[in-house]
Amino acid sequence: MLIGIVASRLPTDKGSVASGLINAGGSMGQFIFAPLVQALVSLRGMSSGLLFLACSALVTIIPSWLLCRNGKIAKPHHSAVPVQNPQVEIGLKQQIKAAFRNPSYLLLHAGFFTCGFHVAFLTTHLPGEVSLCGHDASVSAVSLSLIGLCNIAGSIFAGILGKRFPMKYILAVLYASRALMIAIYLISPKTELTFYIFAAATGLTWLATVPPTAGIVGKLFGTRYLATLFGFTLFTHQIGAFFGAWLGGLAMQYEGNLLWVWYADIALALLAAVVNLPIKEKSVVISLRSQETSS
Repeated sequence: MLIGIVASRLPTDKGSVASGLINAGGSMGQFIFAPLVQALVSLRGMSSGLLFLACSALVTIIPSWLLCRNGKIAKPHHSAVPVQNPQVEIGLKQQIKAAFRNPSYLLLHAGFFTCGFHVAFLTTHLPGEVSLCGHDASVSAVSLSLIGLCNIAGSIFAGILGKRFPMKYILAVLYASRALMIAIYLISPKTELTFYIFAAATGLTWLATVPPTAGIVGKLFGTRYLATLFGFTLFTHQIGAFFGAWLGGLAMQYEGNLLWVWYADIALALLAAVVNLPIKEKSVVISLRSQETSS
C-alpha cells in the first residue's frame, strides 16, 4: 500500500528509488527487533516477546493517524495505462483482467513466488539450521539482524539501479545470486562466521526484489492501480512463503535436516532468474472496446 501511494505521487523514473527507501524502512525494523526480541525472550520468556511485538504494532497507529488526520488524499501524479480512447479511463476490473492476460505480469508472479519461498524458508528455519550446527540461539538472532541491516543497502541500491538499467535484468541477477550464495553456504564449514557472512550476503538480495518488481508493474500498467496489482504479486509471494515454511518443517520432521529444501531453493532461484528475462518493460495499451466485449 505504501509503495502504491508513494509511486502515484512521483514521476515514473523516481518510483523505483522511492520503493527502495520504503523497503529499507522495513529492513531497519528487522535489524533492530530481531536481537531485541531474542534478548527479551531469553530474559522473560516467549509471552513477553509476543507482548512486546503486539505493543509495538499498536504504537504504529499514532504515525498512521498523524498522516491521515487531514482526511485529504492527493491526486495521483500518473493515471492508468494508455488506452486507445484517451477520453475514458479504464476501471479496476478491466485493469485486473488486462494484467492477468499479460505474459510479463504472469512471469513477475512466477519470480516473486520464489522470493516468498526463499524469505519464509530462511526466516522460519534459519534458527533451526543454526541449532542443528550446534550454535547458540544468539547466532540466529544476529544473523537475522544482519539480513535486515544489509537489506537496507540492498533495497536502496536496487531502487537506484532501477533508474539506470532494465529492471528485469536486476531481478535476474538478484535471483541468480541467491542460488550462488546458497551453494557456497552448503559447501562451507558451518561456523558462526559462515552464518554471519551468509546472512550479510543474503541480506543484500533479501527484499531488494520488491523495488524492481513494483517498478515493472508500474511501467506496464501505470500507477493508478499499482497498489492492487502489486498486491496480487505479493499474494503469489506469500503462497511461495507458505511452501517455504511448510516444506522446511516437513524436511525437519522426516529427514532431520533441511538439505533437500536448500536444493529446492537453489533450483527455484535459478528458475526465477530465467523467467524474468523475457519480461517486456513497456506500457500496455488497452482497448476499451475489447474489454467491454470480453466482459
